[in-house]
Amino acid sequence: MQHIFSLSGKVIVITGGSGFLGTTLVEAMVSFGATVVVADRTPFQGTVEVPDRLSFVSCDVSDTGSIREMLHWTKMNFGKIDVLLNGATYGAGYGPAGTIGSMSDEDWSKGLDGAAGTVFRCTREVIPYFEENGGGSIINIASMYGMVSPDSRIYGDSGANNPVNYGAGKAAVIQLTKYCASHLSGKNIRVNCISPGPFPNPNVQQNDDFLEQLNSKTMLGRTGKPKELVGAVILLASEASSFMTGSNIIVDGGWTAW
Repeated sequence: MQHIFSLSGKVIVITGGSGFLGTTLVEAMVSFGATVVVADRTPFQGTVEVPDRLSFVSCDVSDTGSIREMLHWTKMNFGKIDVLLNGATYGAGYGPAGTIGSMSDEDWSKGLDGAAGTVFRCTREVIPYFEENGGGSIINIASMYGMVSPDSRIYGDSGANNPVNYGAGKAAVIQLTKYCASHLSGKNIRVNCISPGPFPNPNVQQNDDFLEQLNSKTMLGRTGKPKELVGAVILLASEASSFMTGSNIIVDGGWTAW
């Protein structure tokens, strides 16, 4: 039983792996034995040094052609793909122009695509690779804001407020996870998602007043650290979750439970 969380022998693609949370997840998966391909527009800057099991491939998840090239490169270099983690996202409509009353059609569409379209495209394109393997695992990164609304009272001018298309897009990711889990189960493809709570990036952490308000919203009285997402990701990437599909694991310090 001590080996059920091992990722040894697995080839994992993580989109957005160069980001604030993605970097920690990449390093954790490598440390658990996986071969990891970081698919991102920004080069990976992590500290882990295992060149035979860690590669970077430039990928734009808004472009189907770029996704196809990245997956093909992975298959050609490592022979298979076992796990896809959909972590890449992009948004639009932040700031004064992004309120419900002022957001443009273009920003609305781009934000939805950046949250949910990215997951759809990558999922669609990886299916043939999983079919070759006889199965696979997809992990989608959603958000607590796909389940509840941001509390507009705490954001003020912090610059950290999430526009309406972000929450709508993350809600779509949760539903897309369930839909794909149902429709891909016959191919032995498991699809689950993780909804992180407050994991403020370093810039947000400099705003002491806002951080204090975030802390007060969780049952544990603090925000999350990137390493605290690792457990859920390793669970879903490993055989420890072999009977899990269609699940949404909430990692939010209790924010959405009260």
